[in-house]
Amino acid sequence: MTSVAGKVFCRVERLCRHLPVVLNTFLVFSITAEVSYLVMVEAPLEPDRKKTEWSSRWKLVHLLAQYFMLGNICWNALLFLRTSPSIRGVFLGGEGVGLGWRYCYTCETHTPPRCSHCYDCKVCVLRRDHHCVFFGQCVGFRNYRFFLSCLLFMWSGLLYATLMNAEVFIVILKEGLSLHSILLLLIPWIMLVSGQVSARAFAFAFIADTCVVGFLLVSSFFFFHLFLLFRGQTTKEWYSSRRPYNLGLLGNLRSTLGRRWYLCWLCPLIPSPLPGDGINFPVTGSLEPTR
Repeated sequence: MTSVAGKVFCRVERLCRHLPVVLNTFLVFSITAEVSYLVMVEAPLEPDRKKTEWSSRWKLVHLLAQYFMLGNICWNALLFLRTSPSIRGVFLGGEGVGLGWRYCYTCETHTPPRCSHCYDCKVCVLRRDHHCVFFGQCVGFRNYRFFLSCLLFMWSGLLYATLMNAEVFIVILKEGLSLHSILLLLIPWIMLVSGQVSARAFAFAFIADTCVVGFLLVSSFFFFHLFLLFRGQTTKEWYSSRRPYNLGLLGNLRSTLGRRWYLCWLCPLIPSPLPGDGINFPVTGSLEPTR
């Protein structure tokens, strides 16, 4: 009986671990499909503008732009998940053990500075930044580039989708700030279940709301990590006033995004080797804790 309960628990845990990835994938493709529909069919709403501003070439530019962003989001996310930032397969011994190294009793090994144990991944992670619940994996030394690039294209894609959905908000608010329009914008699920709106109106209102909320959420994450990148810090190191690994703006970009930092954000397939091994980092300040 215990073994059966253990198997069920493991399956539920595995399902919960992958649920955020599945949900995010569904939302990304739903938003892309809705924006594509707006470009191809609905936008602009005035018939006299359809033959001018929204010509075939203009629609093609819009479609290419959004599928370029979608491709970068998916490819960066895939490479982020496939690139392990952990210490597995990394030789940590030798004579390099020194100041800043710690002993992890869970992994039973000495770990270098900027490395810490993740109890979700059940392993120590090199230059661990944080455990991303949306991807179900830690952000570390080897996959930070893909994480940041994915955030960049998610931010730009949601900004684009929010602007494209502006006319959806205009249509909903054309009748004025009535109780019906406000409820449709704030709680479209309730309006659908109660039969107050059609499934089509619900889909447009829900995706438009998702674009706005998602844009605000992704903006906070993206600009916070840009702030950390420019300072040469991880999320854990941000709580300290010390910046011993700050190499200046260009040095921080190279150490995090690689030698081709100026190109790697365009496409995840552009090689950009990292100048380091994730164990030893150039130190520009004191590693001693402040008092």
